[in-house]
Amino acid sequence: MREPKIYPLTFTPVLRDYIWGGRRLETLYGRALPPGIIAESWEISGHPGASTAADAGYWVGHALPAIQAALGEQLTGSRAAWALARGKFPLLIKLLDAHQDLSVQVHPDDAYALMHEDGELGKTEMWYVLHADPGAELILGLQPGTTREAFRAALEEAQLERVLRRVPIQAGDAVVVPAGAVHALLGGTVVTEIQQSSDTTYRVYDWGRGGADGAPRSLHVDKALDVIDFAGAPEGVTGRVLLADAAGLKRVELVRNAYFVVEELTLAAGATYTGICDGSTLEIWGCVAGQAAVEWAGEPVPLSAIRYALLPAALGEFCITAQVLSTCLRVYLPEPAR
Repeated sequence: MREPKIYPLTFTPVLRDYIWGGRRLETLYGRALPPGIIAESWEISGHPGASTAADAGYWVGHALPAIQAALGEQLTGSRAAWALARGKFPLLIKLLDAHQDLSVQVHPDDAYALMHEDGELGKTEMWYVLHADPGAELILGLQPGTTREAFRAALEEAQLERVLRRVPIQAGDAVVVPAGAVHALLGGTVVTEIQQSSDTTYRVYDWGRGGADGAPRSLHVDKALDVIDFAGAPEGVTGRVLLADAAGLKRVELVRNAYFVVEELTLAAGATYTGICDGSTLEIWGCVAGQAAVEWAGEPVPLSAIRYALLPAALGEFCITAQVLSTCLRVYLPEPAR
């Protein structure tokens, strides 16, 4: 008999109205939005700051942390033992609509965050670009040779832009933002963000603007200087590793790090990807273009652009089937380092 508690989970997003947001989740993707600015849509979140609740099935109305507490390893898999031990869901999936430039910021690694942020984790993330205006760029990393002293001097002289590295982007690009990398998403872009489940951000520069109340938003310069990796050089737009290209299915690996693996799958109309959740890891599937469905032992779960589903680690066999030419993202947890 099929376990009613184990099925592909979809969630009601949680919206955030930061000052840099816009309305493109509505105009580009048909999302029903409340009035005003919408900057972020947290699609799958177990973070206590904004947990998403299941919108269908046995767990309807239950927040993700409650579902994880009940299912444990059946939900997240054996590879997430480190997260379960801390009572945390390992990943956080968002949509970001950057109508204006985001602040220049940096995230700490796990060791620093656990010590200074009351048990919060660090934050390594990646962006998959859904939309980019012509000539769009983002900030990732620093100009070669930038030292801590040069960075602080540029801040004090209100000339930080001279040490920032700009990277041109277009739709379909993937960009990894490791902990310690100075970065900023700039106006004219919509991305999906895949990250550690953390909301720890150290803002170092905010373009001289005020917040919603007109007052300058707070900065975190000292902590930022503690965690910036002045020796590191982030990759920029990632390379693509071809995994398969046959029978209407093209599969490439975009990102692999200690926290998540992200693949992009392009499926012709009627093409399928067959997989199995064997208990080792959850899988998160998002349709970012087209129309697809998660087929499994129960009722199929439709995935329109842009929609995510969480497949529990104990789900068993499943198929992703495209109704039209579609692009999907597959996210799962890597094997722990030995």
